Amino acid sequence: MEALSILESLVRHRRVEPSPTPLSPSAAGGRAILESADTLKTRLRADDWVEVRSKEEILGTLDEKGRLEELPFMPQMFQYCGQRFRVFKRAHKTCDPIYTMAGRKLENAVHLELRCDGKAHGGCQVGCLLFWKEAWLKPLNEAGTAPAPHRIERPAISGNPARCSEQDVYRATSEQGVENGKAYTRYFCQTTELPKFTKPLPWWSPAQYVEDYTSGNTTLGKMAFGLFYSIFVRYPTRLAPARYVYNFLIALIGGKRSPVDWGLIRRGRPHPFVDLKLQPGDLVRVKTHQEILSTLDRRNKNRGLYFDVEMVPFCGRVYRVRSRVDRFINEKTGRMMSLKTPAVIMEGVFCRSHFSKRRMFCPRGLHSWWREVWLERVSEAEIGDADLTPCKTLQLQTERLNAARAETQDRT
Repeated sequence: MEALSILESLVRHRRVEPSPTPLSPSAAGGRAILESADTLKTRLRADDWVEVRSKEEILGTLDEKGRLEELPFMPQMFQYCGQRFRVFKRAHKTCDPIYTMAGRKLENAVHLELRCDGKAHGGCQVGCLLFWKEAWLKPLNEAGTAPAPHRIERPAISGNPARCSEQDVYRATSEQGVENGKAYTRYFCQTTELPKFTKPLPWWSPAQYVEDYTSGNTTLGKMAFGLFYSIFVRYPTRLAPARYVYNFLIALIGGKRSPVDWGLIRRGRPHPFVDLKLQPGDLVRVKTHQEILSTLDRRNKNRGLYFDVEMVPFCGRVYRVRSRVDRFINEKTGRMMSLKTPAVIMEGVFCRSHFSKRRMFCPRGLHSWWREVWLERVSEAEIGDADLTPCKTLQLQTERLNAARAETQDRT
């Protein structure tokens, strides 16, 4: 165990030193891309500090459609240019929410703690974690700690002019169409285009799990737990006997029982509905898993919305409502859709991919959508400080963003 701790410490604290090689955009292969982008001796990892490059530098990497290697750079990402952030996770893989929900792989990308605000895409309320190509980011010297302010030298743009403008990036977000005599808008975003900038990734590919660890995305302990869960629960078709064995063994080491279970509402019976009229900032407690199962049918759905196993660890805990969801972009069609029964998103509550079949340890962090019948209102007077701990994720993120903006203003 001591050797394991030493190994993990060495990998976790490995420094990322940027090369002094200057940035030199060029028009290669019919589109402007970066020939060198501060070449790294090692790739970006979780918790590394980076600075988002300037608008001009980023535009120099994009083709006429506002993409780099088919990954769209979206208009809402311009607001972060020149600001500094920590890498949240390395995005060497992701999940396919459009067709198979299986794993997909991509190159040279990371997630920062920044989510899409939907403003350039018809007000979509999903709040997806943004993908960032490493060419759009400048690694900073002080990896692992807040970098000291210093003057950032901007590389000069040379060679052919960029083939993409800011207006091109905005135009690439949507197109108008007509179907059955009715006009409609089709939106294009990182989620709708995900199959184009990723490739299939078999769940059994060992290289992805090595990178999960060496990138800092997860720990050896979580990986060992994932293997244990897979053996007894995930791959034996989730049969009851395997779950019983898993629950017995996990109880011996103080772990939690299997999150796999099935709803209790029989086919044809009505689904319960509750309207708490929740608004951003409201405090709620997630009901117990057993209470939620009583609101689900045998497919684990309530009024069409699926209750996923990744949501079970949040049961019984207190969170703050982040936003309501009643409109979203359909990933397959690119069209805006509305929920008949609105759902809510809570601060810090997103998929950890610890129990997901064929996409274990996916770093994408999709928000979970919650029916109000799965929640109950609470007041701050009813709960203690320990219950409020999960509520502080967005507050801390906001503080980091404000600090980054203030630091940028001080340097300019």
